[in-house]
Amino acid sequence: MVDEAPDLLEVQLAARLSQLRAEHGWSLDQLARKTGVSRSTLSRLERAEISPTASLLGRLCSAYGRTMSRLLAEVEAEPSPVVRAADQPVWHDEESGFLRRSVSPPHAGLRGEVIEGTLRPGADIPYDAPPVSGLEQHIWVLDGAVEITANGQAHELATGDCLRFRLWGSSRFRNLGDRAARYAVLIVAP
Repeated sequence: MVDEAPDLLEVQLAARLSQLRAEHGWSLDQLARKTGVSRSTLSRLERAEISPTASLLGRLCSAYGRTMSRLLAEVEAEPSPVVRAADQPVWHDEESGFLRRSVSPPHAGLRGEVIEGTLRPGADIPYDAPPVSGLEQHIWVLDGAVEITANGQAHELATGDCLRFRLWGSSRFRNLGDRAARYAVLIVAP
């Protein structure tokens, strides 16, 4: 986690995370038990004192039953039906080497979304559980190679390959190559 001055998105995200916890009626201790994230980290996150990693956001999304795209969209303005490339929100987790672009930010009334992920060489991002059980994902590798583990089964994917699955358990995204890997993820909520 990075200790830099938060940008507006991080401040809004922190406020939304605090609001979600309040909506569920959970104390910081209860959320810590549900996510395996320390109470102090959760507190600092909700005060925008630290930036969340992809793994940390994944744990919180799982606890709140949201995809990461939905959570990020909740802190942004209502999406337009056309999202220009320059206006697509980009989130970077420097610690894990993950760059995430919301190609089609989700809309409350729609179930599908598209994101673009880029993993630097050696990046390894594990997720303990899906944000929503039974989430359908299509992962299309645009450049490079990645290993995707879903529900305990590992799949090595090269440029042009596509993997489709419904996620019920843990997952892991790894770049085993010596160059950045870029992929599209099409997500469909159950």
